[in-house]
Amino acid sequence: MINFKYGKDMKGIYTLLFSLFVLVIFSACNDEWKNEQYEHYISFKAPINSNGVTRINLSHSATGKATYRLPVLVSGSTDNNRNISIKVGIDTDTLRTLNIARFASREDLWYRELPSKHYSFPETVEIKAGENIGYLDIEFNLNDLDLVDKWVLPLTIEDDPNGEYTPNYRKHYRKALLRVMPFNDYSGTYGGTNLQGKLVDAGAGENEPLVKSQITTYAIDDETIFFYAGTIDESRQDRRNYKIIAHFVPNTNIVELTCENSANNGFKINTQASSYIEEEMDPIRPYLLKRTTMIRDINYEFEDYTLAPGAKIKFQFEGTISMQRNINTQIPDKDQAIEWD
Repeated sequence: MINFKYGKDMKGIYTLLFSLFVLVIFSACNDEWKNEQYEHYISFKAPINSNGVTRINLSHSATGKATYRLPVLVSGSTDNNRNISIKVGIDTDTLRTLNIARFASREDLWYRELPSKHYSFPETVEIKAGENIGYLDIEFNLNDLDLVDKWVLPLTIEDDPNGEYTPNYRKHYRKALLRVMPFNDYSGTYGGTNLQGKLVDAGAGENEPLVKSQITTYAIDDETIFFYAGTIDESRQDRRNYKIIAHFVPNTNIVELTCENSANNGFKINTQASSYIEEEMDPIRPYLLKRTTMIRDINYEFEDYTLAPGAKIKFQFEGTISMQRNINTQIPDKDQAIEWD
């Protein structure tokens, strides 16, 4: 006959032993986790976009100077327990590799390495014991930086000869390709459907409208932008010949349109352009300022003298372009407050 009382007692003993076994294993694993010595890796916090670079928006000031703080991280399963001095350098090779992969022989579309006169940064980033993040403070000089070219500051975390730290072995964490994008209150992407162009002296084809749905403008300084004439954009190899400069005259609504290459492209204005700026708070998000900037009364002519060798094609464009910018008034930093496209 089975002794049920004995069976129940044995079941209790087995349960107790099993619980003790699990507790011992758990404690051992927990101690192992506490004492774990995974190697720390040093990384940039610079996530890339679909173009393979990290866009950084730099606000133009009257001095042309701007600062960007690039985060440098210590990663690992345990906190950093010592002072680390991390060396940062320029990485021309990675930028060249990206250019070849994306643009091949179209060197006019390549990202250009930012000249050293336009930036400075300390040789090392210091991260203190108990901290897992430091910052590389990069000082930019945006004066005379021509955005006809696409400028990139290519950085890398260099190896430490003494083995004091280990750079992250993943390329996109060890490298930072900073796409430098200065901006001001007037630069950005404008809607261009209300700016219509036509061929001049082209007979019946003269009245067929030429429209560019979006017009990208680029900052020159804190009061000036440029865009390309007509339907020309950055894909044209000779785009530099057709820059139209728009200067917003302070304390007025006057926008002065000029072209440095007018001797060759025949640029001239027929009317004085003007600006109009409207601001309103978003009814759903009351902290969001919606600013609309318009350039009105645009009326200019120019000649495309490079599209067809030996020929000059004359165009006239007339109308208005407008841009809406959403600004989060709760964020003090100008570059962070703007909702970028």
